[in-house]
Amino acid sequence: MMKGINIVAPSNAEPPHQPPGPAMYQLDIILKKGSNLAIRDRTGTSDPYVKFKIAGKEVFRSKTIHKNLNPVWDDRVSLLVESLKDPLYVKVFDYDFGLQDDFMGSANLHLESLEHQRTLDVTLDLKDPQYPEHNLGSLDLAVTLSPKEGDMRDAYQSMRLSDVHRKAQLWRGIVSISLIEGRSLQPMDANGFSDPYVKFRMGHQKYKSKTIPKTLNPQWREQFDFHLYEEHGGYVDITVWDKDAGKKDDFMGRCTVNLSHLTKEHTHKLDLPLEEGEGLLVLLVTLTASAAVSISDLSVNMLDDPHERHQIMQRYSLWRSFNNLKDVGVVQVKVIRADGLMAADVTGKSDPFCVVELSNDRLQTHTVYKNLNPEWNKVFTFNVKDIHSVLEVSVYDEDRDRSADFLGKVAIPLLNIQNGERKAYALKSKELTGPTKGVIFLEIDVIFNAVKAGLTTLIPIEQKYIEEEPRVSKQLLLRNFNRVRRCIMFLINTGCYINSCFEWDSPQRSICALVLFVIVVWNFELYMIPLALLLPLAWNYILIASGKDTRQDVQAMEDLLEDEDEEFDRDDKDPKPGPWEDSRDKNYILEDMLASWHFEWIRAMVDSERKGFMNKLYAIQDVCISVQNALDEVASYGERIKNTFNWTVPFLSWLAIVAFGAATTIIYFIPLRYIVLAWGVNKFTKKLRDPYTIDNNELLDFLSRVPSDVQVVQYRELKLDPNPSPNKRKKNNPG
Repeated sequence: MMKGINIVAPSNAEPPHQPPGPAMYQLDIILKKGSNLAIRDRTGTSDPYVKFKIAGKEVFRSKTIHKNLNPVWDDRVSLLVESLKDPLYVKVFDYDFGLQDDFMGSANLHLESLEHQRTLDVTLDLKDPQYPEHNLGSLDLAVTLSPKEGDMRDAYQSMRLSDVHRKAQLWRGIVSISLIEGRSLQPMDANGFSDPYVKFRMGHQKYKSKTIPKTLNPQWREQFDFHLYEEHGGYVDITVWDKDAGKKDDFMGRCTVNLSHLTKEHTHKLDLPLEEGEGLLVLLVTLTASAAVSISDLSVNMLDDPHERHQIMQRYSLWRSFNNLKDVGVVQVKVIRADGLMAADVTGKSDPFCVVELSNDRLQTHTVYKNLNPEWNKVFTFNVKDIHSVLEVSVYDEDRDRSADFLGKVAIPLLNIQNGERKAYALKSKELTGPTKGVIFLEIDVIFNAVKAGLTTLIPIEQKYIEEEPRVSKQLLLRNFNRVRRCIMFLINTGCYINSCFEWDSPQRSICALVLFVIVVWNFELYMIPLALLLPLAWNYILIASGKDTRQDVQAMEDLLEDEDEEFDRDDKDPKPGPWEDSRDKNYILEDMLASWHFEWIRAMVDSERKGFMNKLYAIQDVCISVQNALDEVASYGERIKNTFNWTVPFLSWLAIVAFGAATTIIYFIPLRYIVLAWGVNKFTKKLRDPYTIDNNELLDFLSRVPSDVQVVQYRELKLDPNPSPNKRKKNNPG
């Protein structure tokens, strides 16, 4: 074993001479352990993890060791390094669920000082750059640097993805979690109750449950899935909070699930006592081993191989409709290239990379540097759990000093995909409501089982782990109000039309209405209700087949969203957002008000009442967000009902026809008392047959798959510019 190297600060010594030649180096690192790390938790311990960075880009993140100041990681990673001039920057953090992670120290490892093809034991002393005199412990590593001869691209293709890439992109299993209930939780409010909700976190994946008001024994009955990235399981961190309107939510306790202790392919019922609190949580946890996403080059193409394509077609054939209902299908995305991207750097170029997302699956291409017309030529493969999912392809500019800059995106519903067609998609803005610069070329194939796809339509839709925090905006509030008003006006106009039949404004119409009323009432049977719902579907189908557009409302929505998109862009560029748009800037707004008023007595008064004033701001913001979301939900359901009958998504309209036809047949042949009796017995015995069943409403689950008018506009393809700019592809362009 080699003698350890103790690195405290950047060395000024002349690095040993390295012979030129290799275009790339392989850096093998073993993160062994930490010693005497800094205390960051109230319990006198920390939950440390380590980040490695090169040239400002994170290249590895270790697992988290809980409640330990002398952690043993034994993590291994192999990295490809283009230049030895950039040091390896190591930072240690204390993991805090729901809060910002605490800094625990950092150190640099200068790669130029390492000997080649020789394993060195390295001890890094951790320091805080702001307080360099403080000792924050040390890390022990084993480092091996090896030159890689040959072309850089060949080196990338010859080596397997490093652990960090696999953790960031490829998941190896599914952790299915059902949050059932809480028992005897701690009272946090003056009325002796609490308003509890639960936060889950596993790595970068997060989930937040709904809030159950005024109870110490909440019943959540929520189900969600996490993706498992590690070979030997991982940790799910769980915290319980009390919702407190206008104030900071109160902490009620925490617990942890160690997945490595659970057997796979088996559902575990866990009663988890809460630490630092009272009571317990009841969970159902199931681990399923499945490799469902992958990334490869164009040469490794699953669906282009006739034999493999035939096997996949057999896997999703109608004969296997009831095997593994969660495995609905598979989608393969070829990300070919992009043309005419926006220049994000001062050099007039960009460093673009592409991110492909399907629900909670997220894969990423490599970066093509200094190029506005990059070629990626990558193939992404996803398993489909819901055929109504939307494939999102986003292009970003890599920035070593800051977060990546957005260049454009497209959203493509899986049901809109034409299999095997190489197609150019015009990039859109973040809100998917207006165009941005550039075009991306994709080729997509979807294979799925129609029966499984129809059955999964009647179960709750999968929620995304990471969603943007809702913000209050006058544009969104006005838009949602107008959408609700349009739905209400439709009902009012329908009522006025019916009332006009009684008023004999049009004698012919009134006579027809009277005759129809007498015939229907005289011959009415219950089965005629679902049968009547088939009539607007058939009528709209005939109109569409004859070439008439039944979706004029979408054009009005598109115009409205384009106007809002300009407002959003203006807001994003404004360094001073409005008082209801970003809760983090309340203090800034307050100081700006004080500076403009120039009254010292107001300054003193606000300083003394700042906390109460801020709480009122937060409370008003919560109310505005609730109103905004409620308007959006009401309008969305109205638009989704309309779009079901308008054949906006033919698959769902055909599914509705099947459902109405089945309902008509059942009601016609089976007496109503038997139907009600079967429904009631099933309802009463459901909890006896399965105490932890999660209730759902099939009708609402169906409607959640139908796009609203806003989503229809977001998913609509933009027309390509027939006269593109003269930014031609150059032969000497590395992309």
